[in-house]
Amino acid sequence: MDEDPIAATRRWLQRAVIGLNLCPFAKAVQAKDQIRYVLSEATTPDELLEELAAELAWLNDTDPAVVDTTLLIHPRVLTDFYDYNDFLDQADAAVDALGLEGEIQVASFHPDYRFAGTAFDDAGNCTNRSPYPMLHLLREASVERAVAAFPDPDAIVDRNIDTLDGLGFEGYRKLLEP
Repeated sequence: MDEDPIAATRRWLQRAVIGLNLCPFAKAVQAKDQIRYVLSEATTPDELLEELAAELAWLNDTDPAVVDTTLLIHPRVLTDFYDYNDFLDQADAAVDALGLEGEIQVASFHPDYRFAGTAFDDAGNCTNRSPYPMLHLLREASVERAVAAFPDPDAIVDRNIDTLDGLGFEGYRKLLEP
């Protein structure tokens, strides 16, 4: 790793997620310092699954006013997007096994994220591209409150694609440079 993954993730959050308003809900939790950044030491999917289970339990047991969401950054495992994508079923199973379905959900971000049927350099893929592979743990109640307060949540996806198409794949890549 050439740089600190947490620093790169903070920069991505500030410049892309908040700066481009890709997630209109992120600014509030960032401003309140309610985001937990966890750098995984996992080198195998099984180790990551153990860390994920621990983070799910930790987030569930923590007051949302203190930490509302967790970014579990794992730069040493699941660097191949297709392996990462396959792992997401195990992540969802961990949520279920802990009895947290309906309480916490896992959102997926990866440097090579690719929606089915798109070219690698399709700018729309950047909506889910992060500097390092990560699992974003979100409280369902927080998501529901944020969506209810947003005038047209269905428009977010289309607006994001328009924003990223305007910026272009190379523009997005340059936005994340140190």
